[in-house]
Amino acid sequence: MSPQPSPHPRSPRRRLRSATALLAVLGGLGASFLSAPAQASEVRDAAAGSRTVAYHGYRLDVPADWQVVDLTENPRACVRFDRPAVYLGAPGEQNDCPAHLVGRTAGIVVEPITARSAGQVTAATARAQRGRATVPSAVSSDDTVRVAVEDAGVLVTAAHTPATEDLVREVLATAELTSAARRTELPRSAGQPATVAPLAAAGPQPGSYLGKGFDACAAPSTAAMNAWQTSSPYSAVGVYISGSFRGCSQPNLTASWVTSQTSNGWRLFPIDVGRQAPCTSFSLKMSADPATAKSQGVSAAATAITAASNLGIPAGSTIYSDIEAYTSTASCKAAVLSYLSGWTERLHSGGYLSGFYSSAASGIKDAAAEYDNSAYTRVDHLFYAWWNSAADTNTGSYVPSTYWANHQRIHQYVGEVTESYGGYSINIDRDYLDVGAGGTSPTPTCSGANLNFSAYATVQSGSSGELVKAAQCLLTAAGYSAGTPDGVFGTATATAARNFQSAKGLTADGVVGPKTWTALLSRGAATVVQSGSSGEPVTRLQRALTAALGRTVGIDGSFGPATDQAVRDYQSSRGLTVDGIVGAGTWGALQAGR
Repeated sequence: MSPQPSPHPRSPRRRLRSATALLAVLGGLGASFLSAPAQASEVRDAAAGSRTVAYHGYRLDVPADWQVVDLTENPRACVRFDRPAVYLGAPGEQNDCPAHLVGRTAGIVVEPITARSAGQVTAATARAQRGRATVPSAVSSDDTVRVAVEDAGVLVTAAHTPATEDLVREVLATAELTSAARRTELPRSAGQPATVAPLAAAGPQPGSYLGKGFDACAAPSTAAMNAWQTSSPYSAVGVYISGSFRGCSQPNLTASWVTSQTSNGWRLFPIDVGRQAPCTSFSLKMSADPATAKSQGVSAAATAITAASNLGIPAGSTIYSDIEAYTSTASCKAAVLSYLSGWTERLHSGGYLSGFYSSAASGIKDAAAEYDNSAYTRVDHLFYAWWNSAADTNTGSYVPSTYWANHQRIHQYVGEVTESYGGYSINIDRDYLDVGAGGTSPTPTCSGANLNFSAYATVQSGSSGELVKAAQCLLTAAGYSAGTPDGVFGTATATAARNFQSAKGLTADGVVGPKTWTALLSRGAATVVQSGSSGEPVTRLQRALTAALGRTVGIDGSFGPATDQAVRDYQSSRGLTVDGIVGAGTWGALQAGR
């Protein structure tokens, strides 16, 4: 619950005076965590307890104890959020981030609007009005507030935790434009779904793979990935896609990056860093109550599904929950395994496999101890830290060799080493993967409701029936919880529909009409299908075409002459290449709701 307004409200600048006490508790403040504070284009004392920084004509007040880092002068500086700082400029192609950085307090990045930074823009990104530097209504997505201030030509990214969100918003509220401001507009396509050449991974991730990989705190640049692909022993990379406790900024991790890397042969293993075990000293912990912990796992998985979808990481992929080492007790173990049960169940409902990263001696050992306990829903894949320098998937005494034995393991066997290939140095953890489709096969779209209709009529608040139940199931499977699919279009369904529409760049009115139906029904892997194809992708296609064209297309999972004609009609009406082949371009248009 938000606090009640004070009868004597303070200005944002005055409220910052007490901010450092909170951050000292949350982050263990120290003014020397970076070698030296870099000078911004302007740094000056403001009200007691704060100071003013400016960049590109954008000025704001930050707590006095925050570090100020000029990324132009310090291009290799790690943009990290575990200690409070403000970063000015574009993050460099290489950084000095420690591989295993976990935790977050608060931090702000102010960078110029460029083609690269525009790749971070999503439907949740707020845009300041002309003559303004603030957007009070900016939403937080995955504990990050992002604001494009086009009058100053900057993109502002503010990371926080639930405990520091108010502080971060107070800092953002002090922002002003200066006489140095020069307008740079975001590209029109920024934050909008691709319509002709969709950005998506080249299949479920990591897929089937046996061999070496690595994980790093921040996704490396494309140039670094290309250099490492040529000369390193690695072909898989762990990327931190979501979670309120991610320690590093992710300037490179965009849908375009995912498309490029997977098209070039890299395998990705997506990681979420969220709530930690209740028996740790971390500032963001899951509840010690198993029921509450399970619901927190459900929420974390829903956020991870949304992040994966925005990055083009499709259903069928495995997402790993990062729960750091803890000293186990019976109650702590129950909380962790309950959290993972919620995590797994929610991922399965969205069509994803669940993974679990932890220390072999704590979280992994606890999961193995309850492998056959029906009170918990078992995770599909293990990703375990056992730094024994052995590039294999042996788990020693921690996990019986018969558990998670069907290509369901990643071993982090060396931690925090710096390696250099092709002139690019990265601090990494070394991993060895033996992964495949082992585990519970999730339904890639939706289960529990009939999805096959001869027409997909518009449904909205007040509607009821089987079409509403189908919409609810599809929205929930897409990562936007519409509540129990009961066939009644209520507030939760309307909210889920608006959030889905916003993420897809559609009009966010909460009404499930032709465009929203088309985007929902076509969601899933962009498998190439054509005349003679059959199976689930064809069924999805036939449903989506029925919604998009407004006429009945037989839904039988078989790509025959009628489906071929419907595809050609759709391609022609949307300005696509008319060839009857449903590849990346046609799937992209359907999934964008065109």
